[in-house]
Amino acid sequence: MISRALLFGTALALALGSASLAQPAKREVGNIVYDGAPATPPALQAAIAPYYNARSAVFEDWLPDGSMLIATRFGDTNQIHRVTAPGAARTQLTFFNEPISVAQVRPGTSTYLYPRDVGGAEYYQAYLRDLAGAETQLTAPGTRNQAFVFTRDGKSVAWAQVTPGDPNYDIVLADPSNPASRRTVLEGTGSMSPQDITADGKTILVSRYYSSTQVELFTLDVASGKLTQIGPKRKVGYQGGAFVDGGAAVLTLSDDGAEHTRPVVIDLKSGKVRDLEPGAKWGSENFDLSPDGKTVALWVNEEGYSTLVLRDVASGKVLPGPKLPQGVLTGAKFSPDGSKIGLSLSTSTSSGDVWSYDLKSGQLVRWTESELGGLDPARLVEPQLFRYPTFDDRQIPAFIYRPKSAKPGKLPVVIQIHGGPEGQEQPNFNPRRQSWVNELGAAVIIPNVRGSSGYGRTYLGLDNAEKREDSVKDIGALLDWVAKQPDLDASRVAVVGQSYGGYMVLAVAGHYNDRIAGAIDLYGISDWVTFLQNTEGYRRDNRRAEYGDERDPKMRAVFDRIAPIRMSDRMKKPMMVFQGANDPRVPRTESEQMVAKLRAQGTEVWYVLAKDEGHGISKKANQEAVRATELVFLKKVLGVE
Repeated sequence: MISRALLFGTALALALGSASLAQPAKREVGNIVYDGAPATPPALQAAIAPYYNARSAVFEDWLPDGSMLIATRFGDTNQIHRVTAPGAARTQLTFFNEPISVAQVRPGTSTYLYPRDVGGAEYYQAYLRDLAGAETQLTAPGTRNQAFVFTRDGKSVAWAQVTPGDPNYDIVLADPSNPASRRTVLEGTGSMSPQDITADGKTILVSRYYSSTQVELFTLDVASGKLTQIGPKRKVGYQGGAFVDGGAAVLTLSDDGAEHTRPVVIDLKSGKVRDLEPGAKWGSENFDLSPDGKTVALWVNEEGYSTLVLRDVASGKVLPGPKLPQGVLTGAKFSPDGSKIGLSLSTSTSSGDVWSYDLKSGQLVRWTESELGGLDPARLVEPQLFRYPTFDDRQIPAFIYRPKSAKPGKLPVVIQIHGGPEGQEQPNFNPRRQSWVNELGAAVIIPNVRGSSGYGRTYLGLDNAEKREDSVKDIGALLDWVAKQPDLDASRVAVVGQSYGGYMVLAVAGHYNDRIAGAIDLYGISDWVTFLQNTEGYRRDNRRAEYGDERDPKMRAVFDRIAPIRMSDRMKKPMMVFQGANDPRVPRTESEQMVAKLRAQGTEVWYVLAKDEGHGISKKANQEAVRATELVFLKKVLGVE
């Protein structure tokens, strides 16, 4: 009897052998276009399916009756579900081909608001829907809408709106019961968003985002349209905001005068700032304020892991809070009566579930049990945190996943580089990494190179503008580290990254061609000038603040020097490129000009295009297809049988 493993190995060898002799013909399967990529052997497709059958649950909001809204997937996309009690059924409420991953309840009602776009284009329209399924479109057609904030009584809702090509968001206000009542209360300048509304509905707290280290806060008088800036008149990285003390002050997260964001209260009349956590060792990433305004629940990031810290707003004193499993928070919000906090958490070895924490009893109760889709939990790997030295003697944090049972010999290595660039790799549930560990037998390393969030304001700014390639050097230093490890094979290293991480992959392929076996670039930036010229108008100025302004001759010279497309002649190793056709952030032209340049010089390129995706891969069928092709590619370049 022929074993399944032998059949699988033979099928893969045939598929890859034919790829080396002649480039496979262009073909379409569903909404995926494969250009130069071989078909996935059926055995590999079957092996990878359980990783993407696994589903997670994310807490969205509380309903007035004490039940929850969560986002989870029972079909091809995430949708909104209701859970009435711990362990109760997940009752599906929305049914769309497009993913619905965000929902917020209109206070005092069982109606909820959710945004939806088409094909990943990110021109979100918002809808109000009741539990019976009746819904009304709230927002104006042909606009992009985000950052919805209700008044405490649910009688008004404010949000940010922008039109195609416009870099300036307006603030819109409406009665949710009457979408035709919507009106622009501020013709905004830049990336403006409402954060909160006073109880009387007369004042809106508004932010204007330049970069993660420069965000301005204002109060907006609804009647007059007058904006009044609050806080110090210097660069401060505020995050979020809520009115406290009856509207006389604002609670926000601030990095002013400190490395890390921490909660502060700003008095609107005097401008005095009261620090609730002086000398914060770790940064707070998000917060929710209790309905009575007395307690703040903070998401604190400690070395990539989340803790939920409760503080008294008046004194800053830490209050008793939940002891969470080691993982990453994906949601947290007080119940309408303030007695509980709903939260969701993802860990490396569990796909993510929803819990409630009772503030009085201190009890943490699990509401959902998300399925692992047939994966053996015993095979899932918890990563280890380590640090490695780089060119300027800094220590770069990273996580490494090692197979629990490895074959004799040194392990091949996959380095995955996050996007952002102000993102952070965290040890949450990631089916892709787990599949690389178990199906490739590879060590997977996820570094947080300079420019990553989570490690302070200074670290965040180390790769800005003309220092862009210093983060690429951090990957060079990681390759040095790999070469010194007795169990890792420095001759079999692949790099993978998406968005800004895709740029990093292309830059690594240009600078360190001889030290990698292959690269996977997912919707990466290939030319800084064309990227900045072609990204959506509402993003362009924010990206210039981070990357540099291509209209400045000095900065343009830097871009010309560091653009991956200008170092393509050094990229000799095989590359896989993926792109969503409707991507508004990194347009498909960035990938396609790179593919054309590499192929013209004879470099092997597999190009995969998803016709119904944008910046990422949101549909399960597409995830399975693309991730399986990635695995075929990695098996080839890493020499994995």
